Amino acid sequence: MSRQRTQVPEAREALNRFKMEVANEIGVPLSNGYNGDLTSKQNGSVGGEMVRQMIKRQEESMAGK
Repeated sequence: MSRQRTQVPEAREALNRFKMEVANEIGVPLSNGYNGDLTSKQNGSVGGEMVRQMIKRQEESMAGK
C-alpha cells in the first residue's frame, strides 16, 4: 500500500489551505473531509490548477533574480 506523505510535515496545513483557495477560485465545492461526491474531473481540476499556480510563482521568482 502506497501512501503519499508530505516531505515537510509543517507544510501540510499550508498545502491544504492552498488547495481550498484554488478550489474556491475555480468553483469546485471542495470541503474538509469526505469529497467522494465530486467528480474526477472536479478533483483533477483542483490539482491541475495548483500545479499551474505553483509553476507560475516559481517562474516569477526566478525572473526576479
